[in-house]
Amino acid sequence: MVRVGVLALQGGVSEHLEILRGLGVTTVEVRRPADLEGLDAIVLPGGESTVFDKLARAFGLAGPLKAGIEAGLPTLATCAGLIYLARRVLDAAPGQQTLEVLDVTVARNAFGSQLDSFETRLQVEGVAEPAPATFIRAPVVTEIGPDAHGVCRLDDGRTVGVQQGAITGYAFHPEESGDPRLHIAWLNSW
Repeated sequence: MVRVGVLALQGGVSEHLEILRGLGVTTVEVRRPADLEGLDAIVLPGGESTVFDKLARAFGLAGPLKAGIEAGLPTLATCAGLIYLARRVLDAAPGQQTLEVLDVTVARNAFGSQLDSFETRLQVEGVAEPAPATFIRAPVVTEIGPDAHGVCRLDDGRTVGVQQGAITGYAFHPEESGDPRLHIAWLNSW
């Protein structure tokens, strides 16, 4: 049985848990380093990347989480999760730190405020039909380093999905639609 953790410090935890459980996956809410033990993979949900940073450091989780991902723990990151993994953040909040495990540069809130949220369908590498994508104060990938590659783009060419080894990161919220196809593709990728 596959055991997937969901970073449960803040944000869209329940939506990811619901999709994963619907796929028959055993789930664990990850808040402390001990919660990482025995995981086959982890999801970093949308939320507030600055809150992830502060709480993960306060709970002693940031270092073990980074080490696990660097050691190959399959990781799905959405929206703020993508920011939290990025090596570089163009408009980081004062003192904001990331795990620096994904070779990309991102810009936070690249599409504007919550009022500028939108939904679309995107063709994602490895998924047959376009998948629903919800953008809520979403980041955008502005640069991709040599270790990563883009897996989906908006019609205007901006990259909103990347992959690097066992890490898949989306600038949007695939969990908001309830459509499990991007989670299935990720689960099948490792």
